[in-house]
Amino acid sequence: MANPWAGEVELVLDGQRHVAKLTLGALAELEAGLGTGTLIELVERFEGGRFSTRDVLLLVVAGLRGGGWQGTAADLLSVEIGGGPVAAARAAAALLARAFTVPEAG
Repeated sequence: MANPWAGEVELVLDGQRHVAKLTLGALAELEAGLGTGTLIELVERFEGGRFSTRDVLLLVVAGLRGGGWQGTAADLLSVEIGGGPVAAARAAAALLARAFTVPEAG
């Protein structure tokens, strides 16, 4: 089960649960994959609802790899994501939000 306080998001790929997390290494991989633009611009696209399917794919792959998954973007193209594209977009948005939000002290 994913721990949102640790920045984790759960995704189901081909019926198997995976934990995704944007670690520093995953963020660096994501930034390299974007080619142009910054992570801040990516956050702004998500906040404004102007993200692309490529943005979602790159975020999901980076998050899964941050969670220990050994696959690639090409691998993700051939799996069924539980909940479909909408669930993938929600997971991508949650990954971004959790990576850049500091939990409030309890």
